[in-house]
Amino acid sequence: MSESLSQFVSAPSSQAGSGSAGKAKPRVAIVGGGVIGLALAWRLADAGCPVDLFDAGETGQGASRAAAGMLAACAEAEPGEEGLLPLTRASQTLWPAFAAELERISGEPVDLRTEGTITIALTADDLAKLRHLFAFQQGLGLPVQWLSAAEVRRREPYLAPRLAGGVLSPQDHQVDNRRVAAALKIAALKAGARLHEHTPVSRVETAGGRATGVVTGETHHAADVVVLAAGAWSRGVDITPATPLPVRPIKGQMLSLRMDPAAPILSHVLWAPGSYLVPRRDGRLIIGATTEEKGFDTDLTAGGQLALLTHAWRALPTLEELSIVEQWVGFRPGSRDDAPILGPSPEVDGLVYATGHHRNGILLLPVTTQVIADHILGGTMADVALPFGAERFGPPRAAAE
Repeated sequence: MSESLSQFVSAPSSQAGSGSAGKAKPRVAIVGGGVIGLALAWRLADAGCPVDLFDAGETGQGASRAAAGMLAACAEAEPGEEGLLPLTRASQTLWPAFAAELERISGEPVDLRTEGTITIALTADDLAKLRHLFAFQQGLGLPVQWLSAAEVRRREPYLAPRLAGGVLSPQDHQVDNRRVAAALKIAALKAGARLHEHTPVSRVETAGGRATGVVTGETHHAADVVVLAAGAWSRGVDITPATPLPVRPIKGQMLSLRMDPAAPILSHVLWAPGSYLVPRRDGRLIIGATTEEKGFDTDLTAGGQLALLTHAWRALPTLEELSIVEQWVGFRPGSRDDAPILGPSPEVDGLVYATGHHRNGILLLPVTTQVIADHILGGTMADVALPFGAERFGPPRAAAE
C-alpha cells in the first residue's frame, strides 16, 4: 500500500488479527467478487498472498454494477449517522490516489470526476429542510457552501426555473463504478489472484474454532483466512458456528438516459427532492434510486420508474427529450444499523468480514480495502474501523453482580 494511502488510516490498534510480520503470507479465500472482494484480491495477491476469489456469478455484476458511483460523504451526511462520518471522510480522501494507482496498474480509466455535488431545493418546504441539513453539516465541520437559486443556475443552467436554493459539496466527487469493477478485475488478475466465477460458496469450513477454507459444491478449498465480502448475499453463506450476519438486501430501482456527451445538460452530481442524477462522461445520465424492503425481488415496477422520472423531471425538465438507455435493479447490503461490518469475526479465528456497506460501497472501497488488507497482513485494525466490528450485534453481556 502506497504511503499516500496509508497516512490516513495508519494508526492501528492492538486488536488480534489474522497475520503477523515475519510469517509466511496466508492463503486467502475471498467470498464475493464485487469491487471490495476484487480490490482485496488485488492488494493481497500483490503483497504475496495466494488468493482465491469466489463469486456465484460474474465478478463486478452485482451491487457494484448497479451503483451510481457517488463519493458523497458530505452531501449524504444526515442526523443519526455521525458515527460513520470519520470512515466515509477518510475513504473520500483516499479516492484520488486509489483511482490513480488503479488506472496505472490496470491501464483502464475509472473516470473520477471532481466537479462536486449540488443538493437543491425546489419549494419553500424543500428550502426549509435543506437549510436545516446545511446547518447540521456545517456543525460537523464539513466543507459545504450555501448557494442562492441564481448561483445554482449559473452552475447548472438547465435546472428548473422554480429553484429555491442549493448546497454545494465541492469534495463530493464521482467515479464510474462499472469501470472501477472492470479495472479491479484486471489488477487482481495481474497480481496473480485466481478468480472463480460462477462458483457459489455454500459454507465457510471451520475446525477447532478456526476457518480452514470454503466449500463450493462438494469441493473444499483450503485457506488460512476467509474474507466474507458477499454484500447482500452474505447471510446466505453458512458460517457456523459464527452467528449469521444481520445483512439484508435493500432493493433499488434505477435507470439511465442518453445525453449528448459534447453538450450535456448536467455536469455536477445533483441531489434533488426524491432522486439523484449522476452525469457520466460518455453521455449517460444515471437516475436513482428507490429504497424497497422486498428481499431479492428483481422486478422493475411502473410506480418505481415513474417516481424516479417524475422527481428527476421536476429538477431538470429538459431530460424529457432524452432516450432511455437502461433500467435495472440492484441490492444494497444493509446491516441492522446501515453501517458496514468490518474486521475479524469475534467467534471464528481466521474469518474476516468486509460487508454490509449499504449505499456506501463505492465510497468506502479504498478505506475498506486498506484496513482489511492491513489486518490480514499485519494483525492490526485501524482505529477508524474499530466501531464497525461484528461484535456490536452480539448479545449484551450480563451485568456484573
